[in-house]
Amino acid sequence: MPTGHVDALDGVRALAALAVLVFHVAIESAAALHDNFFSSLLARGDVAVPIFFALSGLLLYRPYARAALLGGRPPGTRDYLVKRALRILPAYWLVVVVAMVLWSKPHLGDVKTWLQLLLLGHTYEIHPWWFGLGPRGLAQMWSLCVEAAFYVLLPLVAAVLAAFARRGGPGLDARARRLLTGVAVLAASSFAWALLTYYPVYRPFLNAWLPRAWVFFAVGMALAVVSEWAREERDPGGPAHRLVRAVGASAGSFLLVAALAYAVAASPLTGTRFSGVDGVWADLSELALYATVAAGLVTPAALLPAGGSPYGRFLSSRVMRFLGRVSYGVFLWQFVALYLWYDFTEQQAWSGNFAGNLVVVGALTLLLATLTHRYVEEPARRLARLATSSRKRTETETPTETPTETPTETAAASPRP
Repeated sequence: MPTGHVDALDGVRALAALAVLVFHVAIESAAALHDNFFSSLLARGDVAVPIFFALSGLLLYRPYARAALLGGRPPGTRDYLVKRALRILPAYWLVVVVAMVLWSKPHLGDVKTWLQLLLLGHTYEIHPWWFGLGPRGLAQMWSLCVEAAFYVLLPLVAAVLAAFARRGGPGLDARARRLLTGVAVLAASSFAWALLTYYPVYRPFLNAWLPRAWVFFAVGMALAVVSEWAREERDPGGPAHRLVRAVGASAGSFLLVAALAYAVAASPLTGTRFSGVDGVWADLSELALYATVAAGLVTPAALLPAGGSPYGRFLSSRVMRFLGRVSYGVFLWQFVALYLWYDFTEQQAWSGNFAGNLVVVGALTLLLATLTHRYVEEPARRLARLATSSRKRTETETPTETPTETPTETAAASPRP
């Protein structure tokens, strides 16, 4: 099993970032709003968000899963949260300020709005002044709010799962199975939340809260358990090793299943797009199909065979690795780039020119993302390493203090929402 940073996962992150960019340009240009199969495929580009969530579940839960399986200490919560905050907030704050100054000038003095946006809590405002998922230029940030909620709750959820696993005894296999059972319960809770969203009355704001997304995070968390299980399993014929070999031998099948699930999601089964509420069954179908797409794309990248695979080599190529590194900036800047371009060209929404707009908006987004990665994200990441390492050195040099848990390093494989 691969350890540490996995280049192929950067490639998956790049695919997801490009998919959500295409999706937003397709919506704004109306290419995703026509009554044909190609438009319906474009309209389902939001499946990229579950892929991001699955990657976060995999990469952030992995050290917790390892600790639960081996009976060791989990990552220290304080260092973990410091790293998460410095990973996502500085670049996000920059984009919030730019978007608010450009398009929300009447609300620049609204302290409540600033607190909601800067603390990633604006999705909990049930009656906002903005239309849609956020102020102009920030609509995609709802998913970052979900990510932040997952970050905060993960240590608690991991502790509960670890306690449940320990009740199965000291055996590796027993603990792994119990962890997977607990993760399955998390996944099932998303479907229960979907029912709650529709009954007794439909409350659409609940769709942007963490409980609906647990199934997507659970996909990655299950892969984290399997990867750590396989790493520690001594029997080459054990269940975890057999699963990893099966995945390595059938990457194409996983991709085919993901493609078929995506095609079905683009059908009327999951409801019509952007024309009102279709009902709970369409919502439940979307959850299941999107989770299948995420699993189909992430699994063969997360459980790469020792010799690699064509899919893994493509994802690990230089271009895909670069796009994966700047993918957080692509996510953050795409609406700012899109609306700047539309303002500059005086285009109206839904006025066409999908291909031309995609090229220009994509190039501008990539430029902004690259600059942000170099001058904001990387310095913030170095600051996070410095802050956590300095604290650990202080504790080591001060024997009279109560020792704290040493975090498992996850920054090398840090997910980008």
